[in-house]
Amino acid sequence: MARDIGIDLGTANVLVHVKGKGIVLNEPAVVALDTKTNEVLAVGEEAYLMVGRTPGNITAIRPLQGGVIADFDITEAMLTHFIDKLNVKGFLTKPNILICCPTNITAIEQKAIIEVAEKSGGKNVYLEEEPKVAAIGAGMDIFQPSGNMVIDIGGGTSDIAVLSMGGIVTSRSIKVAGDTLDDDIKEYVKKKHGLLIGERTAEQIKKEIGVMFNHGRDEEMDVRGRDMVSGLPRTITITSLEVMEATNESLQAVVEQAKAVLEQTPPELSADIIDRGVILTGGGAMLDGIDLLFAEELKVPVFVAEEPLDSVALGTGILLENLKKRR
Repeated sequence: MARDIGIDLGTANVLVHVKGKGIVLNEPAVVALDTKTNEVLAVGEEAYLMVGRTPGNITAIRPLQGGVIADFDITEAMLTHFIDKLNVKGFLTKPNILICCPTNITAIEQKAIIEVAEKSGGKNVYLEEEPKVAAIGAGMDIFQPSGNMVIDIGGGTSDIAVLSMGGIVTSRSIKVAGDTLDDDIKEYVKKKHGLLIGERTAEQIKKEIGVMFNHGRDEEMDVRGRDMVSGLPRTITITSLEVMEATNESLQAVVEQAKAVLEQTPPELSADIIDRGVILTGGGAMLDGIDLLFAEELKVPVFVAEEPLDSVALGTGILLENLKKRR
């Protein structure tokens, strides 16, 4: 028998939940390709290590940009690789697949995701909206007639939604998320320190010393890169508060969308959100002080989900259980 699987197809990471086993795969959404032969050389973790470090004929590609498929064939190769690795197919049977997508993608983009999943070995493919699945995975009971608000900050998109009775009442999706913050840090270091750094270094700075709200923590980190004037390697020191300065504008854009969602929410549900607070999920929820920033701006309690990175994948697991009941 084939086992049902749930996939959190993210811009930064792909997580796979297998029914009865839990989350069995969590790898970067990166594929290394030989540009001369178009051959896939590595997928996931192995390919991520090559980002920014490959010779001319090898490129490390992220096939998903802003939560949608930018390169169809490579996404298919990546998913097929992951699904084959799991060994979930039966002798003659294929697994049902539940995939999550951002709230505002077009019908064509939805069709592309379904097609990729079918080609990589799925029998029936179901699509669910990411914030809904994230809320379920974070432990919210969204099937009751009361308001729940979730802010899911991923790699390519931030999805904000108010949920009630198992559906989305109001939502917004914005292509400002983890990757944007990495770019902000790269630009800041370039402008302020005249140093060029790669995306992996920027991500490391964000994770290790980044703060998103000034609550007294200020750490330093030595950063190596290429000097823009001399072209030679150079080391500088960057502080947490500089990271806050670099990322502030992008985070404000997410805050504005969250405010817009709250403004469109029916008053009864708004009252529930004041009681229950807002849950943050996704990799962005792990940034230091981001909960304090949203609490300050939205004037409601804000909590980080217990396992923010896994919320969507865990949610697919719960929904897969319910799929059987739906039929």
